[in-house]
Amino acid sequence: MKTLLEQLRVTDAEIRVRKRLLDLSNEDAELLLECSALVEQRLDTIVDTFYGIQTSNPEIAALIGDADTLDRLQSAQRRYILDLFTGIYDLEYANNRLRIGLVHKRIGVEPKYYLSAVYLLRRLLEENLTDLVPEPEKWQRVVKALDKLIYFDVTLVFETYIQSMVSEIEAVKNRTEQYARALEETVAMRTGELRTDSLTGLTTRRFLHEALQRTLKAAQRREEPVSLIFVDVDDFKDLNDERGHAYGDQVLCELGKVLMEAARGEDTCVRYGGDEFCVVLANSTEAQAVSTYCQRIKSLLAERLPNVSLSLGVVQTGPEHYEKAETLLKNADQRMYQEKTIKKNGLAKH
Repeated sequence: MKTLLEQLRVTDAEIRVRKRLLDLSNEDAELLLECSALVEQRLDTIVDTFYGIQTSNPEIAALIGDADTLDRLQSAQRRYILDLFTGIYDLEYANNRLRIGLVHKRIGVEPKYYLSAVYLLRRLLEENLTDLVPEPEKWQRVVKALDKLIYFDVTLVFETYIQSMVSEIEAVKNRTEQYARALEETVAMRTGELRTDSLTGLTTRRFLHEALQRTLKAAQRREEPVSLIFVDVDDFKDLNDERGHAYGDQVLCELGKVLMEAARGEDTCVRYGGDEFCVVLANSTEAQAVSTYCQRIKSLLAERLPNVSLSLGVVQTGPEHYEKAETLLKNADQRMYQEKTIKKNGLAKH
């Protein structure tokens, strides 16, 4: 933990710079020291008058609160006034001023109240010094030295106000960033859940259109063909009825694995719904899709689930003309049902 002096980078050299900027000289320090005993004679009167005026303001009285707090503040004020006239304004003196600023900020004393209090104390000291230092020329020099020292104190106090506010802002910023990261992680997790089908691990239907549009745009830039395959498990309802839903889920999982194994990195495999799937093949003609991809998935599925067959609808778009995503889906779906109808008709004839 750094001290206040370290946090605000206040060193002996820094104090010398501040004194030089305010023209607070050794002569000023000696003048104030000469008045120390005189001011001590009026100390109680000054403090009592100060807090009599302060507590007459309802807002300030509310800040002070109870009598015990008032006693502590009066004791602290006596020490501060005596410090003003010690003639020693070193690191320890600066640290005490910084602590005053920190305490005021922590108990909620706004800058306007602090500055009004400084102004009042300065006025009371000036009035008392008029009686205590009868020589007009010396009185003027003492009051001028006091002004410089009070400005020196105020700069230190306000730096703790600023440092404290900066720390609060940083804390709020850190909390906000943590919340934002947590929110991003939650959104990413939920988006991932929405994007990924929980049973098969494939992309879900709601992101099919996005994937298809992305593939089509890339294909148009490169003047490449795109193929879309609509996949349906034949007689899936019968499989569920005869062997149970657990087996049906196993079929869908295996089919999802098969589609992914046969796909390339730029392809997208989607669970469209139920036992229907879609595969978007980048830079692929219909002939290539049928001869390579479709044959590959049929072969892999036959090895794992020999009693399960598929109906496939394949369509191509580009590179001369590109259909819309909706049109491709509709056409691929129709082709798949055509194949399914042909299969059923063929079985019926036999």
